[in-house]
Amino acid sequence: MKATDQFKPCLLNEKGLNLQAVFNINELPEEIIKHLKTEHSTLEDYQQLILIGHGGNFLWQSMQQYPSGSTNPIDEYSIKTVNKWFTVNYPENNAKLIYPGKYTIALQTLGTLAGWHHVSPFMVGINTEWGSWYAYRAVLLTDTRFKVTQAIKSSSPCSACENKVCIEHCPPNACKSGSLNMDACIDYRKSKGSKCRETCLARINCPVASEHSYSEQQINYHYAVSMKTIETYNY
Repeated sequence: MKATDQFKPCLLNEKGLNLQAVFNINELPEEIIKHLKTEHSTLEDYQQLILIGHGGNFLWQSMQQYPSGSTNPIDEYSIKTVNKWFTVNYPENNAKLIYPGKYTIALQTLGTLAGWHHVSPFMVGINTEWGSWYAYRAVLLTDTRFKVTQAIKSSSPCSACENKVCIEHCPPNACKSGSLNMDACIDYRKSKGSKCRETCLARINCPVASEHSYSEQQINYHYAVSMKTIETYNY
């Protein structure tokens, strides 16, 4: 598919959604295409999939200018921003937001294809530019013809890490095998006096791209949300 549309990320970048990757749908892995066809009967109306995320702490800072009473303020902010970006810049094109929302999509697989994601011992994805301080915020199906984004070429920063301080600072030793023992992690987070109830000591002690780390307020927000999910579903 020949690129004919100009990708204009300025509004996204200004609002903290500073990671974007464009894929042609027909060039995605077969399992993703099959899944998309299963969930979206009108998939043939779209040519591209756009993955949008944030790296660093600017998204959180930007959100504070727009207070929200929503129980999911980051999702609400991301949806509004992405919809505005697409409508303003591409009024003659169509888009379907498939994340966040009721649909499922393999975010980490897309992140790997974009070159954003490497596996870390504490489960959260990691890369050399942002460390573990990035996240996926939106996925769109579009009828655009943007130039496809070339995958970032990088190796896992964990491979070159000699000290493994994330493993050292994990209280329940849930990372000691090099990958997260989810049961040990959850059991510790639920325990009385847990130091990881609203944070992750392994993650915050990781030295990779620590200059981009989230504020304590943002870290506590995310881990409080995950803790609520753990308690609600009795994991």
